[in-house]
Order: sequence, then C-alpha cells, then structure tokens
Amino acid sequence: MTALLPDTNVDKHGAYLAARMRAPTWREFWDYLQIRLVTFAEAGLQREDSDAVVWQRCQDQQLILLTSNRNDDGPDSLEATIRSRNTPLSLPVFTFGDADRILQSAAYAEQVMVSLFDQLLRLDALRGTGRLYLP
Repeated sequence: MTALLPDTNVDKHGAYLAARMRAPTWREFWDYLQIRLVTFAEAGLQREDSDAVVWQRCQDQQLILLTSNRNDDGPDSLEATIRSRNTPLSLPVFTFGDADRILQSAAYAEQVMVSLFDQLLRLDALRGTGRLYLP
C-alpha cells in the first residue's frame, strides 16, 4: 500500500492529483500501487506541527509527504531534519516544483502526475534520497 500525505498547504493539490490519478486512463497504476490519500488528521498530525514532527510521522507510518514549502529555516526545518535523520531506508519527500501551476494547468498537472507515478513505481530504489522534486 502506498499512502500519500499532502502537506497542509497543498491538500487541494493532492486531492486534485489523486482524482486525476484515479481517472480511467491511469486507474491501473493507482490500483497496482494501492494508493490512498491520507490527511493530516488521519495521520495524527496538526497544522502547527513542526517539519521534524511531520517528517518523523511520515517515516514511522510509511507515509509519502507531498509538499511545496518546507524549508531550511532552523534545526526543526525539513531540510535540517532530512540531513540529520535520513537513513538509507527513509522514504523520500516529494516537493512540487510549482504547486500553484498544478491547479492552473492541466498539462503541468499531468507532468507532475506522471512523474509521481514513475517515482512511486520505483519507491524502494529511492529510499534514502531525501527530497525529490516533481515534475
């Protein structure tokens, strides 16, 4: 099972991509990967939780974080957390290169979706890579 956790500021983006990923053209990939979309609440997270807490919860529950704005603003930032806690078994974090464009351009959303499917199909080979950008 593959569980995607959209960050709080890209929950609409995640829902939009998930709907496109479940469309008839792509449904076979969605079903093969047994993808499900998880909310912060379902993961036991709150909007105010630090990047470090979010990253650790993702690792503990094997959730794939989709984000756009987690940064390197301090010791609990996403970048600092990845640098200090990442192991060869850690799941990568997928960062949208241009989150707003996902909702503005169907062609761009398609590129992001195809890139995400491609990376999810080889997820085990991507463990330990830290952060990967979509598309």
